[in-house]
Formats: sequence, structure tokens, C-alpha cells
Amino acid sequence: MGEIERKLGLRIKELREKQELTQLKLAEILNMEASNLSKIERGVQIPKEESLEKISTALGVEVKELFNYEHFTDKKNLITQINRILEVSDDKTVQKYYKLLINL
Repeated sequence: MGEIERKLGLRIKELREKQELTQLKLAEILNMEASNLSKIERGVQIPKEESLEKISTALGVEVKELFNYEHFTDKKNLITQINRILEVSDDKTVQKYYKLLINL
């Protein structure tokens, strides 16, 4: 199982749960075996392009939204990405980010 497959599966599961759909119900909507949907959500199987389109339609999102899984990145990579953003930001922007963080 690759990292992309794992994150894609987590994202599909996240969106499914947001819609308050069970795996069984979504599988029925997709005309797919629930076991295949389970494999996709676990990152064991990557869906074909046609299935990605059906999944996105059923979940009410664009296909590209299925690949919006940056929030599943581990802490070390997130810190690295944040540091890159801060390094290229001007002083005023860095101060805004700081205030935002301390007020969370």
C-alpha cells in the first residue's frame, strides 16, 4: 500500500462519514461491492478513473477534492511545510500567522 492510496482512502472515508453514509450505503449508490469500497478506504485498492468520478458525484464533490488530503500529512512534514511558508512571508504576514496560532 502506497502513501497516495492510503491518503486517498482516508479522504474518501472522511467525506463519506461527513455525508453520514455507511460503507454499505455508499457502495449501493456506487453499484459496487462493499468489500471493494472497504479496500479503497483502507488504501489496499486504488479506484479506477470511472470509479473516482462516481465516488465524487455520490459525495457531492469534484474529483480533485478527493485528492485534497494534506491534513493527513504527518507532523514532521506539516512543520516543514509551515516553515517554508513562513520563510517566504513578509514580517507582517508572519505576525498574523503567529497571532492566529496563539489564539486557537
